[in-house]
Amino acid sequence: MGRGREERENGADVSARGPRSRHAEDSSVGAARHLGPERGMPVWLKIVTGIVSLALVGALAFAGFWFIKLQSNISKAPLNAGGGAGAPVSDATGRMQILILGSDTRDGLNGEYGTEDDSKGYGKSDVMMLMDISEDNKRVSVISFPRDLLVDIPECKDAKTKQTFPARSGVMINEAMGEAGIGCAVDTVNQLTGLKVDHFMMADFNAVKELSNAVGGVDVCISDAVYDPDSRLRLPKGTSAVQGEMALAFLRTRHAFADGGDLGRIKAQQGFLSSLTRKIKDEGTLSDPGKMLKIADVVTQNLTVDEGLASVPTLLTIGNRLKDIDISKVAFVAVPTTPALADPNRLEIAEPAGSQLFSALQQDIDLTDPTAPTTPAPSETAAPPTATPTETATPLPPYDKALQPVTVANGTGVAGRSQEIVQALISGGFTQTGRFEATPVSQSVVYYGTGFEDVAIDVAAQLGIPAAQILPAPRVSGVQVYLGTDFTSGGTYGADVALPEDIVNQTAGDTLCQQANPLLIVN
Repeated sequence: MGRGREERENGADVSARGPRSRHAEDSSVGAARHLGPERGMPVWLKIVTGIVSLALVGALAFAGFWFIKLQSNISKAPLNAGGGAGAPVSDATGRMQILILGSDTRDGLNGEYGTEDDSKGYGKSDVMMLMDISEDNKRVSVISFPRDLLVDIPECKDAKTKQTFPARSGVMINEAMGEAGIGCAVDTVNQLTGLKVDHFMMADFNAVKELSNAVGGVDVCISDAVYDPDSRLRLPKGTSAVQGEMALAFLRTRHAFADGGDLGRIKAQQGFLSSLTRKIKDEGTLSDPGKMLKIADVVTQNLTVDEGLASVPTLLTIGNRLKDIDISKVAFVAVPTTPALADPNRLEIAEPAGSQLFSALQQDIDLTDPTAPTTPAPSETAAPPTATPTETATPLPPYDKALQPVTVANGTGVAGRSQEIVQALISGGFTQTGRFEATPVSQSVVYYGTGFEDVAIDVAAQLGIPAAQILPAPRVSGVQVYLGTDFTSGGTYGADVALPEDIVNQTAGDTLCQQANPLLIVN
């Protein structure tokens, strides 16, 4: 009894004393006890942890502030007239085409440059450029469209008012967005070039001033001192750093350069952008988060984009695509033009140069080096089979080429493409020709009506179209050459794309002086 009671008492004592007593003699546990919670976290670790936590919170708050600020700056509008969406395109890879527009609207801060009557509705596109980024992010082509260029504007629907505006012919391209909005300008460029614009960016006068201020000025060069009272441009001979109002005046002037026309103005704009590109690249702006945020804030406050581009991550991703491109591969081009027959004060596409340019763009040709391959050369394959014409009982009598009706249907998707083929046919003796726009098709075919098989064979031979693509069509009167997307340039089927000489005005690596208009030179 005594021993049992003693054991129970000892047991009670042990239980009462708890784990500390139970492990008091356990050397493997006792030593660790002094590193436990009672001692707590070292002071230095608490400080470091606090600093890191504070830094993380601050960084997140900073990033969140700028994200919300930049995102709230962006204005957006539908990509196409009527609100249609473009085909999905990768922001980081894949070919991308962005239509860049400068609006002449006089709303808000732009009121000092005229009255609202000067730019009714959505305003006109004071500047229109198509930026084409290659799939491999190694080159960029910037195509300028003169605002005096006469084009056909398709039927457009205003996404806001739902009003539909009929198609128009022979209208200045800068009027495309005046009635139905920016989407109508996009549709017009798509129709004119046979391309598909992925995004657009539209900026106003104030954007130019603020951007030039943000980068600390842009160097421009002119051959002589000029003064243009209309745009308020006044610059000495040689190189000047322009920003703010003077940068805007340099880009807006219509009279200060060359012969005072729109083409001189385009070259000046391209020279400005070339210089801006060099400055941004030389100063490492695209790799400097602080500088990028400053520029992004300025740009987004004065920018309207399509829904697909209306996010800060997307804009930053596209900017990142551009940072490593060699400036010698940033090509500035003007659409080839000639004075319009209907109005010599206006311009129209010069053929065949216009079709050649649009065809090269469709095929993603490097405009700075047209001979460079765009894709790995395909393995050689056997030539397409040729078909012999149906044998006749008696030889066909000779015919007079000048009397044979030959029409050219333009199904290439390149506006005006048929004109070059008509000229080729006339040079070959087929002078009774006609042409019209047609539904795009993938393969070119020569159709012939009853009794015109021999004429079709000769026409196809002249154009290099394989005999297998000569087909009878009883409803055709004479011969019809239906051009497809496989015949978008040149006068011979399957020939390499030809480009006009000196199609590239300059690259971003070129430093050029603008020729001053003799009428505005000052001493």
